[in-house]
Amino acid sequence: MSLAKGLVIAAPRSGSGKTLVTLGLLAALRRRGVIVAPAKTGPDYIDPAFLTRAALREAVNLDPWSMSPARLKHLASVQATGAELLLVEGVMGLFDAAADGFGSTADLAELLDLPVIFVVDADRQSQSVAPLVAGFANWRVGVRVAGVILNRIASMKHERMLVEALAATGIPCLGAIPRNPALAVPERHLGLVLPGEVTAFETFLDTAAEMVGDYVDLDGLRALAAPLPEATEPAPSLPPLGQRIAIAQDAAFAFLYPHLLDGWRAMGAELSFFSPLANEAPAADSDAVFLPGGYPELHGATLSAADIFKTGLVAARDRNALIYGECGGFMVLGEALVDKAGQSHAMAGLLPVTTRIDRPKRTLGYRRLVHAGALPWPGQLHGHEFHYSSAKQSRLTPLFAATDATGQALPPMGAVIGRVMGSYAHVIDAA
Repeated sequence: MSLAKGLVIAAPRSGSGKTLVTLGLLAALRRRGVIVAPAKTGPDYIDPAFLTRAALREAVNLDPWSMSPARLKHLASVQATGAELLLVEGVMGLFDAAADGFGSTADLAELLDLPVIFVVDADRQSQSVAPLVAGFANWRVGVRVAGVILNRIASMKHERMLVEALAATGIPCLGAIPRNPALAVPERHLGLVLPGEVTAFETFLDTAAEMVGDYVDLDGLRALAAPLPEATEPAPSLPPLGQRIAIAQDAAFAFLYPHLLDGWRAMGAELSFFSPLANEAPAADSDAVFLPGGYPELHGATLSAADIFKTGLVAARDRNALIYGECGGFMVLGEALVDKAGQSHAMAGLLPVTTRIDRPKRTLGYRRLVHAGALPWPGQLHGHEFHYSSAKQSRLTPLFAATDATGQALPPMGAVIGRVMGSYAHVIDAA
């Protein structure tokens, strides 16, 4: 489908600067007229939003734990169509995976046969960078560390010591980026904030592009890229929730996977979008309503006052439309949401569930999900969970039976009443 080449941007660990470097590369290459397609490894919503802004092309998730090899190759090929380079940001450290040992950035790089550009935070380190890089480069046959980018360099002397040490590895150093406090991105409980919430994001992006453009050998980096593998047609995507699907989309409902929406459109579904924060109702002719995840806990008062939105949900239920909520969407389908300050806000009231985030407890991980309900999806699914809120609910039929990545049984997830349903799980693909 595409003759584009690709690279994977990885690191020894989280916090090394791979998101910053990837953003800078996307923006710097775009400034040079290079068409770059962005992608993110794993189940992430926030990094892809940043990558999309930097590339001016929508980023796609490539999840080697949840998706089949055929799906990954197909998505990578489709994403790269019309681009000169596919740039895939990794997740965590290069070899970090789910609890069962699968799903790492290295797994994806090996499957797609793409070289890895290794971002190393060199702060408080000098010659030890060489054994660090050599260890990662030689850890696994089939994973090629093709180049190194050093981050947070203290001085020219520091850079010289690092580059001289790296020469012994035979892996080229493509650049060394100095420390710059202006390149810190604020965070909150679920990770990075969304790009629209970063003050002067374009200024931040310009600074990243200038730093990467000035200190990284972009021509040398592009020369290391390798062709994408030939794509094979995967099994069909998850079927659409209905023929006419109304999808909530705004700052409170921002977590949508493009591959699902693209798959639904390809199967003939009509998608419409509405904003609960703007007190909009789902389309009156929709036969399915999807409330995706996001940050409803930051907008409790606004959602509580959104009478047109809530009336529209009740009308959708009464005409027997399928109503499905994931994570934040599940919270909004409940009776009440207690915010971080302990204030309770009335929600849609379609499920007898109260959620609260005033006593935060992090829950995260991949999930194997089994259902036998009205969802028009295969009975066995792959997804993930990542939230700090908790749910208290009456005795209800759960939406999913669930295990973690290793197959360890978890408590049943979510709730179903008729054709209204939801859970904390974000579904990615069929198992």
